[in-house]
Amino acid sequence: MSDKILQRMEFLRDELARHDRLYYVEARPEIGDADYDRLYRELEELERKHPEFDDPNSPTKRVGGEPLEGFSQVNHDPPMMSLDKSHSKTELLDFDLALKRLLPEVVPSYVVEPKVDGVAFSILYRNGRLVRAATRGSGEIGDDITANIRTIRSIPLTIPCEAAVVELRGEVFMTRQGFFDLVTRQEAEGSEPFMNPRNAAAGSLKQLDPRVTATRPLDAVLYATGVLEGISFATHAELVDVLGKWGVKTLEWRRFCADMPEVFKAIDELETLRHDFPFEIDGAVIKLADRKHYEALGATSRSPRWARAYKYAPERAETVVEAVTVQVGRTGVLTPVAELRPVLLAGSTIARATLHNADEIARKDIRIGDTVWLVKAGDVIPAVESVIVEKRRGTEVVFEMPQRCPACGGAVSRVTGEVALRCTNPGCPAQLVARLEHFASRNALDIERVGGVVAEALVKSGLVATPYDIFRLQGDALARLDLGEEGKQRLFGAKNGARLLKAAQRARTLPLHRWLFALGVPQIGATVAESVAMCHERFSELPTSQVLRDTVGLYDAMVEAQQSNPRGSANRKLDEAERNELQRRYDTACARIENLGEALVASRAATKVDGESRPARYSTLIKEEAVRALVAYFESEAGRETVRALEALGIDPVSQGLLSGGAGGPLEGMVVVITGTLAAPRHEIANRIKAAGGKVADAVTKATTFVVVGSDPGTAKTERAEKLGVPLITEEELELRLAAEPAVTEEAMVAVQGELF
Repeated sequence: MSDKILQRMEFLRDELARHDRLYYVEARPEIGDADYDRLYRELEELERKHPEFDDPNSPTKRVGGEPLEGFSQVNHDPPMMSLDKSHSKTELLDFDLALKRLLPEVVPSYVVEPKVDGVAFSILYRNGRLVRAATRGSGEIGDDITANIRTIRSIPLTIPCEAAVVELRGEVFMTRQGFFDLVTRQEAEGSEPFMNPRNAAAGSLKQLDPRVTATRPLDAVLYATGVLEGISFATHAELVDVLGKWGVKTLEWRRFCADMPEVFKAIDELETLRHDFPFEIDGAVIKLADRKHYEALGATSRSPRWARAYKYAPERAETVVEAVTVQVGRTGVLTPVAELRPVLLAGSTIARATLHNADEIARKDIRIGDTVWLVKAGDVIPAVESVIVEKRRGTEVVFEMPQRCPACGGAVSRVTGEVALRCTNPGCPAQLVARLEHFASRNALDIERVGGVVAEALVKSGLVATPYDIFRLQGDALARLDLGEEGKQRLFGAKNGARLLKAAQRARTLPLHRWLFALGVPQIGATVAESVAMCHERFSELPTSQVLRDTVGLYDAMVEAQQSNPRGSANRKLDEAERNELQRRYDTACARIENLGEALVASRAATKVDGESRPARYSTLIKEEAVRALVAYFESEAGRETVRALEALGIDPVSQGLLSGGAGGPLEGMVVVITGTLAAPRHEIANRIKAAGGKVADAVTKATTFVVVGSDPGTAKTERAEKLGVPLITEEELELRLAAEPAVTEEAMVAVQGELF
C-alpha cells in the first residue's frame, strides 16, 4: 500500500512540475487552473498524511517555509564574475582584436543576448535535484537564498540530468507590470515603495521570510554555467538547446553572429526592441559562441575574457521641477508629486512624477525650481533620478509637507513604522474620490464610466457620499451631472448614465473576491482577496468569521509560545518559580496553537508543516498582516458601515465556486482564446469564462479548446487554429456553452459509483 502511495505522490510531483514548465516557461498550458489546483491539493493532502515521503523539491514547497534566522554564506568556485563593460562600438572592436590575439588560430563568432537588469544568482543541481541557490555577493562569497529561489515557479526544482553537479547562473528579475502593481500596492499601504524593478527583485530575494518572497512577481532566466561535473557544452547554442529540453527558462531573443559587423547589427536591433521586453534591459551581452575556448582564455581579476557587456546610453531627460503638489489617496496617504516642465522621454511626454514621500525628497534634496534628471522606473513610472546641482541658481525653494490635508484641511499624522503622512478625516472628499475610482476599477467591480473626472463630479455634486451610493443613482440625475470646469457646462448625458447603471447592476453579482478587493482594505490586494474568498462562502460570513479569528488567534498563540518558552535565551536566568510559570504558559500556548491549527486545516485555511516540532507549525492561507487588517476593518466604523450598506442594498457576494458551480463549471478545464470584437466587453466575457471554470489564453496552441471569433478577427489566431484543428465558435455559441449544464466527467462517475456500490 505504501508503495502505491509513494508512486502516486511521485506521479503528482512530476505532473505538477511538467505543468509548471508548460505554463511558466513554454507558455502553452495543457490544463486549466481548477485541474491544476485539484492535483496540487491531492499531493498536499498526501504529503500531510505521509511525512515519511517528504521531498524538499516538491512543488508544494514553493509557497515558502518558515522565516529564516539569517542567510548563511556560499563560496563560489569558480567565482561569479561581472562583465567588463563597453560603451562604444570601438571598444567592442578592441574586444574582438584581443580575442584574435589570444586565439590566433580561431576566427571568433559571437552570440548576442539582452543584458537583463536584474539580480545575478547561481543555482546548483546535484544528480538533477536543486540543492542550493546563492546571490553573487562579492563574486567569491554570496548569500544562500535557496528557500527564496524555490518560490519562483519558472525555476525547475529538478532537471532530467544524471550529471553529478550542474551549476547554472542567470538573473532574477521583476517584470515591468509586476513592479508597477507592487509599487501601487506599497503606496496604497503607506509603505516605502521600491525605486525600480531591480531594487524590487533584490529586496524580494533578501527577505528572511520566504512566504513574503512567494508573493512577489519574480521570474528568472539562466544563461551561463558554473561548476559542471559529468557534463559539458561545446557551444552556447548547445547549452541553450539542452537547457530548453530540461525545462529551464532562457532568453528567447538571441542572435548568432559570424563577425563584428553582424554583432553591431544585432545590438542596434536589440536597442530598438528594448521597450518591448516585459523586463528591463540596460544593454547587450556579447560572448564567444564557442565555449571550448573559455578555459584557455581565462579571466582577469574580475571579469572573463570571453564576454563583454555593451551598455546602452541611459534614457533620461533633463527638465525642471516647476512645483510640488500633494495628492490624497484612498487610504488618506499624502503623496508629493513633482509638476514638471513637459519633456519627451521613452516615447511619451511627461509632465508629472511621483516623489513618493518627504523622506525621499530629503534624501535626493529635490527643491522647487531644480533642474533634474528624469527617468522611467521599469520604463513605466516617471521618477526624478537626481538633481543637477551645478545648475542651481540659488532661487530654488525647499519643499515641506503640509501640516493639514490639502483636500479637506483635516489633521495629518504619521503612523508608527510608516514613512507616509495620512489624512485622518474619514470624510475627506479626496479620499472618497480615490476610493470610488478604486471601487469601480476594472479589477474590482468594473463599473464603466466612473473615472477621475466623473468620480470627482459625483462626489462634488453630493450624489455619492460613499462608494455604495453608486447603486442608488438614478438615470435622470446622472444625465444632468455636470463634468465641466470653470463655468463651462459639460453634461454626463443619458447614454453614459445608462451604461453606468447597467455596469452597476452587473457588479451586484460579481464574486466575493472582486468585492473584497473593491473595498480597498489595506493589505488586501487581488491575490489576498482570492485567498480570503476561498475560505468563505459569502460576504455576510466575514464580520464574524471564525476562520479569520482563529487565524489571528493562531498568530497570537505563536507569539506567546515564543515569549514564554522556558528554554528561550531570555528566560534562562529566571528562578525556578518563574520558569514553572513560563512552562505553564508555554504548554497552554502550544495546546492552543494545535487546536486552532487543526481547526484551520479542517476549514482548508491552513496546512500543517511537516516534521515534529513543539509547538506544531502551520502555514496559513491568509497571512498575518492581511488577516489582522481584515479583522480590524470589520471592527471599525468603516467596516460596520459597509456591512450595513450592503445589507440595505440586498447585496451578499458569494464565492467564485458557488457562482460557477464549483469544480464542475460548464467550461471546466477548457482553454479559450478570444479574437475580434464581441458584443460585450472582452474583459467581461473573459471573467464569465473564468467563472465557468475555463482559462482564457492569449495564444492559440494545441492545448486550446476553442477560439471565440468576433467581428474583424485577427487572421493570425484564426489561421493558427485552423492549422491545429482547433474549433472556431461564435459569441452566440459561447453563450450556449456558458448556459449549459456541466458535463459529468468519467472521474465523477467513478466517484459516484464508488459511493453507490
